[in-house]
Amino acid sequence: MYRTPSRVIVAGGGVAAVETLLALRDLAGERVATTVVAPHATFMSNAMAVARVFSRGRPGHVDLADVADEVVQDSVAAIDPEAHRIRCAGGDELGYDHLVLAVGGRARSAWCHGITFGEDPAEEALHGLLEEVERGYVGQVAFVVPACGAVWPLPLYELAIMAARQAWSMGMDRVRFALVTPEDRPLELFGRAPSQAVGELLDGCGVEFIGSTYATVDRGCVQLDPSGRRLNGVRVVSTPVLEGPNLPGVPADAAGFIPADPHGRVPALPGVYAAGDGSAFPIKQGGLATQQADAVAESIAAAVGVPVTPEPYRPVLRAVLLTGGDARYLQNAVAGGDGEGAIATAPLWYPPAKLAGRYLSRFLLARDARLVGSR
Repeated sequence: MYRTPSRVIVAGGGVAAVETLLALRDLAGERVATTVVAPHATFMSNAMAVARVFSRGRPGHVDLADVADEVVQDSVAAIDPEAHRIRCAGGDELGYDHLVLAVGGRARSAWCHGITFGEDPAEEALHGLLEEVERGYVGQVAFVVPACGAVWPLPLYELAIMAARQAWSMGMDRVRFALVTPEDRPLELFGRAPSQAVGELLDGCGVEFIGSTYATVDRGCVQLDPSGRRLNGVRVVSTPVLEGPNLPGVPADAAGFIPADPHGRVPALPGVYAAGDGSAFPIKQGGLATQQADAVAESIAAAVGVPVTPEPYRPVLRAVLLTGGDARYLQNAVAGGDGEGAIATAPLWYPPAKLAGRYLSRFLLARDARLVGSR
């Protein structure tokens, strides 16, 4: 008997949104009709952004029309949960049976000075900084992890290691590099074994690790607390701070992020789910966003009659640390049970992509294979 597909709106065009759409296609098929509402018609992965600074790697991209039944190039301005409708910034209103909020967070610079990696001009600015290092115009560079707000520190470790190695290869032995972070140990989220190995890697590259530190950045200097130490005449690179989307009609925590249960359901809003950086889970990382999206897709599939038992979100942190040489594969079950973590020079998951997602990684791998085959 013919059944009208349930209308699923996915708000956002990032990692969580694309993973949700791919998972729904696999799990629910024609039981759902998907609409993605996103400012851009193409998803661009930032997973290899650090590599591009050093003229390596290329961005992965997905045309949203290839993974959704309908693309609305707009953004969500407000939600009316009682009417099961969203209002777009352009004024259009769309009804939904299920709504996935994969809108991401709002990035801002932590300080007025220095380079914020992740902003549009940052890649060009980093190229310029590296050229100045090579010409001997820069004596000290600090890679500073902000102490307030939601941040993902791993790109700064990559930048510090690769910049130090490049400077050494150019004979610039007098340039000092430091990584300043509120973390007690290097990349402590990954557990004790990876943290120790990354600390040794930093030390071997001549990068000073300054942990348990709350930094304040001004022009040309970094104040380190609680030690009181001050880095002067230093160039600063930092990561952006994420704030929550604060969507009208949606509950939010104090920072504006959307609360969700382990299946991605937003409290008190039937049929509404949240995944990715806009959700209240404290670690903001692409691989974790795909795992949240998978839990959401399974919940929606079960709701539309697919015989599947939804699995709750159990975060396993996976990341590839680029070093300018052999990459390091890091893994840790951050929800508990694997406090040691794992680190290796060989892949710990398949496909061994920097953006580790059940559906998205394989989709990008298959697309790249088709492109190579068509040449």
